[in-house]
Amino acid sequence: MKILAFNGSPRGSQSSTRQLLLAACEGAEKAGATTTVVDICELDIGYCNACGSCYITGDCVLDDDFESVYYQFLNADGIIFSSPVYINSVTAQLKTFFDRLADAVHCQRLSGTYGCSLSTAGGALAEEVAEYQNSVIRMLGGTSVGSVGVNIMGNPGAVDAKIPAATALGADLAAAIREQRRYPDQEEEHRVRRERMIELVRFNKDTWKSEYEYWENQGAYSDR
Repeated sequence: MKILAFNGSPRGSQSSTRQLLLAACEGAEKAGATTTVVDICELDIGYCNACGSCYITGDCVLDDDFESVYYQFLNADGIIFSSPVYINSVTAQLKTFFDRLADAVHCQRLSGTYGCSLSTAGGALAEEVAEYQNSVIRMLGGTSVGSVGVNIMGNPGAVDAKIPAATALGADLAAAIREQRRYPDQEEEHRVRRERMIELVRFNKDTWKSEYEYWENQGAYSDR
C-alpha cells in the first residue's frame, strides 16, 4: 500500500499541521502501508492558466514540479491532504496544486483510491477545512475515510492532544485500502459524478481528445 501525504503548511519542521500528518503516516505504516510526505510549499508549482492543454493532449504546458508529483499522485493507493487554515481555506500553495487537477477531475483519476484529511487552525474552521480537502478527494473520484481538525484557540497542547486521533486515522486509511472498504453513500456520489464527467467529455470530444480517449479506453462509450 502506497500512501502519498501532502503537507500544505509553509512552516516546515515547525508546522503543527506537519506534526499531525507525521502521526497519521506513523499510524498508516504500523498498519502495513508505506508513506511518502510531499511538502508542497517546497516545490515549484505554478498557477493553472486554463489553457486546456491537459484536456487536449494529456500534458500540461507549464514546466515545473507538478508532473513528478502528479505521477506519484495517480499511482498511490491512498492520499492524505493536510493544511492549516488560511482565511477559511487551505494554503495558497495547496490550492494551487488542487487547481492543476482539472484533467484528473474530468477523468475521475482517483477512482479506487482512498484518502483522508487533516487541518489545524489558530482560531476556527479546522474541521471544515479538513472536510473541504476530503471533498477534493471525492471530486476526483476517490473515497474519503475521515478527518481530524484541531482548533488551537491559544491552547498549546491542543495539537498534542489530537496526535492519537491522527495516528488512528492513518491506520484506518490503511485498513480501508487493504479491505477495499465500501461506503454506499459515497458510491452513489461517485456514480453520479462519473456519469456527468463521461457526458461532459463526450460533448467536448472534438477538442478534449486526450480525455475522450481516456474514457473510451475505459469502455465508457462502448454502449452509447
